[in-house]
Amino acid sequence: MLISNTYNQHFPQLTQDQLARNATKKVICGMSGGVDSSVSAFILQQQGYQVEGLFMKNWEEDDDTDYCTAAADLADAQAVCDKLGIKLHKINFAAEYWDNVFEHFLTEYKAGRTPNPDILCNKEIKFKAFLEYAAEDLGAHYIATGHYVRRAGNDENAKLLRGLDANKDQSYFLYTLSHKQVGQSLFPVGEIEKPIVRSIAEDLGLITAKKKDSTGICFIGERKFKDFLARYLPAQPGNIRTVDNEIIGSHDGLMYHTLGQRKGLGIGGLKNAGDEAWYVVDKDVENNELIVAQGHDHPRLFSKGLIASQLHWVDREPIRELLRCTAKTRYRQQDIPCVIEPIDDETIRVIFDEPQSAVTPGQSAVFYLGEVCLGGGIIEERI
Repeated sequence: MLISNTYNQHFPQLTQDQLARNATKKVICGMSGGVDSSVSAFILQQQGYQVEGLFMKNWEEDDDTDYCTAAADLADAQAVCDKLGIKLHKINFAAEYWDNVFEHFLTEYKAGRTPNPDILCNKEIKFKAFLEYAAEDLGAHYIATGHYVRRAGNDENAKLLRGLDANKDQSYFLYTLSHKQVGQSLFPVGEIEKPIVRSIAEDLGLITAKKKDSTGICFIGERKFKDFLARYLPAQPGNIRTVDNEIIGSHDGLMYHTLGQRKGLGIGGLKNAGDEAWYVVDKDVENNELIVAQGHDHPRLFSKGLIASQLHWVDREPIRELLRCTAKTRYRQQDIPCVIEPIDDETIRVIFDEPQSAVTPGQSAVFYLGEVCLGGGIIEERI
């Protein structure tokens, strides 16, 4: 039996009754080949569950590229499972990923919006395809992932909470989950901070202990986003126009730019323009023009609120009256105090206490009451 002193210091010892109860439950832990899922599997073992791993392949990489690290990640996941003495299942969800995540990603970019494929992947793959496969084909009571979130309440009426580690909290990416999906899922590392996760992995001598966290969109990997997108969407060059209606340059395609962007605009050395940096403040999709202004505090960068649709509430109950809460319009953002005004069951208006910069259509607005993640929706427009 592997032992971690760090684990013993940070997790309560379970009673024999608790261990016996957990021993009747089978948990399939999603193994990505990273440290978070590795330690999640160990924690579940320590808590007495019947643990098995599952490695998902969600993208068929090109033979001539080494950007996707699926083979190396699978080898790491297998090494961890061997060390822990658990079985590793393998499943290919590439077709489901293409149909339900990637095609939507391309459609949104074509429309000049900036989608978040990680949120869609969690909704369609990890907590739908994986959850169904684990329950129906592998006989799982629960799935588990290495996400930094927590759950509260019982399995039938579970709430989604922020992860204990505020720097790593991933509730923003999981807002589409229903209380039923949360109730069928366990999040072992959500109860601890990242340095403790690495310390447990080091105690156990896991191959993933010092492995770098993955960044960026999984199907793009380390390659340049622009190069990748150009393979799937034909670029449509157009003008860069200032808020004062002056054309000052050209862009390679609206899809390569995001609101609030400063670098990579290719604007410089303009007469009478001053030294202040240029920022993207809007996209004119109809005329294929990128709208820019000078200064990080230019009024056009700011919004007093937003309209959101495609709503998902964790408790699956629509909001039908004014609600004061906080919001995030991007990952790792400070909470924004706001009021939600329901327009109908499918659409809400959100008014911020203070104007916010770079609110981006296509991205998600996620709402909180204290530690509880209420749900969220897709930003349709700024107001």
